[in-house]
Amino acid sequence: EGGSLEGELQARDRNVKYWHCDVAREAQVASVLEAVAAQFGRIDIVVNNAGVAGASKPTHEVTEAEWDFVQGVNVKGVFFGTKHAIAHLRKAGGGSIINLSSIYGLVGAPDVPPYHASKGAVRLMSKTDALLYAPDRIRVNSIHPGFIWTPMVENHLSGLGDIGAGRKAVDALHPLGHMGEPDDIAWAAVYLASDESKFVTGTELVVDGGYTAR
Repeated sequence: EGGSLEGELQARDRNVKYWHCDVAREAQVASVLEAVAAQFGRIDIVVNNAGVAGASKPTHEVTEAEWDFVQGVNVKGVFFGTKHAIAHLRKAGGGSIINLSSIYGLVGAPDVPPYHASKGAVRLMSKTDALLYAPDRIRVNSIHPGFIWTPMVENHLSGLGDIGAGRKAVDALHPLGHMGEPDDIAWAAVYLASDESKFVTGTELVVDGGYTAR
């Protein structure tokens, strides 16, 4: 998918490049960030977006491997993405790190325990790093989406049965009456990446159609 999007954007004269990376593997993350800096001359913005839902079963039924898989991508991935971005951002004189958490980094629900634990971790990691790197003019914030119509949510609903009925039920969980779209989250990231948010660090940008307002 990334490679095809790269070609599509390059055909429109956009200066973009795609690298494949397993964010749970530190050497790959470090290597890709070095390659990005070499390609574009600097790094100003890092969005730690990779995530998996993992097993949806009660905590006492979750295996260690199922737990570790989710933490590896969702938590270590953010850790590695931040760790290996800092030198590049310092060299650039500052920047913005944007970590994708979830409404389930703010509130609980009786399902997918490894996922909820991971997203709570991302929220607190963002605050810690915001404090650590504020002297370097590196801002760190987390975005907390509600249900967004993505392959992850589609797969989650298909596993529960009737996907149409499931979508209506999830729509109804949000006071605005519908799920969000990927662009809703993309614009939140654009704000946190831009100088318009120059006084924003260590906080949560919640984009959830009112889900957590109750």
